[in-house]
Amino acid sequence: MSRMGKRPVPVPSGVTVAVEGGAVRVKGPKGELSVAVLEGTTVTVEGDAVKVDSERKTRNPAFGTMRAHIANMVTGVTGGFSKTLEIVGTGYRAAMEGKVLVLQLGYSHPIRFEPPAGITIKVENPTRLTISGADKWAVGQSAAEIRGFRPPEPYKGKGIKYEGEYIRRKAGKAAGTTTS
Repeated sequence: MSRMGKRPVPVPSGVTVAVEGGAVRVKGPKGELSVAVLEGTTVTVEGDAVKVDSERKTRNPAFGTMRAHIANMVTGVTGGFSKTLEIVGTGYRAAMEGKVLVLQLGYSHPIRFEPPAGITIKVENPTRLTISGADKWAVGQSAAEIRGFRPPEPYKGKGIKYEGEYIRRKAGKAAGTTTS
């Protein structure tokens, strides 16, 4: 049984939570998000907190997940989420053309990435970019898609990596060794 799932989600001032039509809507200063209520769970708004409960006597595993979704939406509309990516490699760089991210990653052509609605990309310098938005899943998915264009390789460490990500390096071929 989930202990976190039992805890109510506190709703800060300036944020409104509504349960209507099988969906939970959270509205705040950074935007509006909604999620469908998972099967077997009930969501109730009690004053300045949101409570999630299971409809079964034995706890439904989904009620802890439902609470986490609501907590992430409340955090997203108040503070937002962000991920930072670093680009490593000679000649590898990023630039913005309007709202489109243009990446030079050693291919014969530039890669153009148009972010989904609600996601903003900021290029701090040509080798560092920050992806931010209110929806935690959309921020993580956009970062993963950008990283997927050129994942870091283990021999020289070139590619796109998350900030603080450790790339385990491999030793290359030993020069001059022959086996007979």
